[in-house]
Amino acid sequence: MPRIICVAGARPNYMKVKPVMDALERRGAEVLLVHTGQHYDPAMNDVFFADLGIRPPDRFLGVGSGSHAEQTGRVMTAFEPLLDEVSPDLVVVFGDINSTLACALVTAKAGPLLAHVEAGLRSRDWSMPEEVNRVATDRVSDYLLAPSPDAAENLRAEGYREDQIHLVGNVMIDTLLANLERARASDVLDRFGLTRGGYGLVTLHRPANVDDPGVLAGLLKALGEIAGRCPLVLPVHPRAAGRLAELGVPGGIRLVPPAGYVDFIALQDAASVVLTDSGGVQEETTALGVPCVTLRDNTERPITVEEGTNVLAGRDPARIVSTVNGVLDGPPAPRRPELWDGRASDRIADVLLHGGTARTRPRPTDRPGPVHRPDLIGRPGRTDRTFPL
Repeated sequence: MPRIICVAGARPNYMKVKPVMDALERRGAEVLLVHTGQHYDPAMNDVFFADLGIRPPDRFLGVGSGSHAEQTGRVMTAFEPLLDEVSPDLVVVFGDINSTLACALVTAKAGPLLAHVEAGLRSRDWSMPEEVNRVATDRVSDYLLAPSPDAAENLRAEGYREDQIHLVGNVMIDTLLANLERARASDVLDRFGLTRGGYGLVTLHRPANVDDPGVLAGLLKALGEIAGRCPLVLPVHPRAAGRLAELGVPGGIRLVPPAGYVDFIALQDAASVVLTDSGGVQEETTALGVPCVTLRDNTERPITVEEGTNVLAGRDPARIVSTVNGVLDGPPAPRRPELWDGRASDRIADVLLHGGTARTRPRPTDRPGPVHRPDLIGRPGRTDRTFPL
């Protein structure tokens, strides 16, 4: 029976780790949940564990906040002795937060196999810390578990071997579909005095949008104009709370506390439009068939634009207002990408436990084949190991 560590550190991980843990355990794996403590505010942490039915972590590292270097370093320092003590066969990391990269680097040096869920996503915007994290994590991973065809193509273009790349679908949609009926039964609309289709939902949390007062003021100006046509609800992320208080929020924008997972899905599902800078929200709105306007110049999830309901508006206030008005006048037709079917976690578990990279990758002495980008070639394997069950 393989021993597998699944690492979670912050809110974006929780929706991804739960279905993967469940699928691995159904197949007989011993799964340890390690929580790094990158998110520790109860509104960003405890409520999600309760909403999603995630068991208490087997280990909690308690690293807390800090600069990118401080946080990454603290996770590495705390995770290294744990890895030595537990001696897992495999470590699974999720997404693109600092904890993801930190645990990936420690694992790559320590010897266990490493799997990256959500591999291959690329914004090609190196000002985003998440872009650095996801590219570096892919570089040291053995299993590259891609959520969409564009992600798999990115990995091929960067020179990773075919036996490393596995197109498995979007695990976040597993969690969304499993909880959708619960969300639609939530009383959150009544609590906030909202009606289905009678409001827009806003999320803001990225440093590029909320840490620069000039950028945030421009976004608030645009939101104020939109609110004249469509009242807006903005659950306040801790990162943005202080900035919003300093600048003041235009009329028509209602600030509410951060929502738990089920309530937030309910708010998305009933909105006429969602305005966001979150990658996960772009995916969730596409799965729900709700129009989404992304307040960024790029996205690492282009499938939500090409096949979903997402439109990139950038951060120019006039363009944002124009884009939202166009979406409200003629919402895009709902489309759900292939393999966003609620079964991504099963495909992930099958790859990790029954073959794939661990069985077929070359030994360290083998020479990798020709690649498109030799400087980005996938790391050769450390062993030739399988997980007999």
